[in-house]
Amino acid sequence: MAGAALALLAYVAFVTIPAASGAQDASEVEVLRTTADSADRMTVPVQIGDKGPYRFLIDTGSQKTALSTDLALRLALPAHDKLRIVGVSGAQITDTAVVDELALGRRSFYGLTVLLFQSEHMGADGIVGLDSLQSQRVLLDFAQSRMAVGDAKTLGGNSGYDIVVTARRRLGQLIMAQAAIDGIKTDVIIDTGSDTSIGNRALQRALGRRGALGTAVLTSVTGQEATADMGYARELAVGDVNIKNLVIAYTDSPAFDALGLTRRPALMLGMRELRLFKRVAIDFSTRKVMFDLPSGF
Repeated sequence: MAGAALALLAYVAFVTIPAASGAQDASEVEVLRTTADSADRMTVPVQIGDKGPYRFLIDTGSQKTALSTDLALRLALPAHDKLRIVGVSGAQITDTAVVDELALGRRSFYGLTVLLFQSEHMGADGIVGLDSLQSQRVLLDFAQSRMAVGDAKTLGGNSGYDIVVTARRRLGQLIMAQAAIDGIKTDVIIDTGSDTSIGNRALQRALGRRGALGTAVLTSVTGQEATADMGYARELAVGDVNIKNLVIAYTDSPAFDALGLTRRPALMLGMRELRLFKRVAIDFSTRKVMFDLPSGF
């Protein structure tokens, strides 16, 4: 299958910086991950002011919350500063708006600046990013086909999880360092906004040409495209979690650079692999990632 072209629609990572600005400190960089694929993704209800609920995706790979341009127009949201989105295939200026109040679960956020993207590319009314998740837990309950956001107690506490992994925090994202792919030490980020797992070039070099599957086209929420090398690894081990036959899209994503993960192997673990579990909980308040294994795993 080597050399074959695959028609894959997946998330692409971006770095957002203020329009017309120069270089800046890494603490000011925002990592955004979005997609045009709306198939088989779980959403949560979001209230904007006294309107809604609206259907939002949860994206733990995105530092910013986003709305569709259609929804922003219907709500008559005031325009705000533009942002320059720098992606793997170029840059573009993106509109933003200000939301007076956004309610997610039991929490409300006030004066939130959100990115605006075309609804046909988003596949939902909006995207909940890390700016709305930092003190909360994200629960992916695949057995019940639901996604929820709230505090640990509201979402059932810590009972029933087979494996708990402690992560470190970088630019709001949780990075699990206790991982290896085919014996290669790898930093892993849980990315609920991507169906496909994306690896950096350092991981590709470390694994060599093993499991090459040709190329794939990655398409972003802005409609930009980039080509990735596809491959697979025999096993991803995170603590006592072992995922077999991992499919990886390798690309020079600016997200890895923003997170300081270009020199050593790193992977953004997508929903395709996360769906192998009964439940996955990402707790930003305690920096814990918890896995509930299905029987026979």
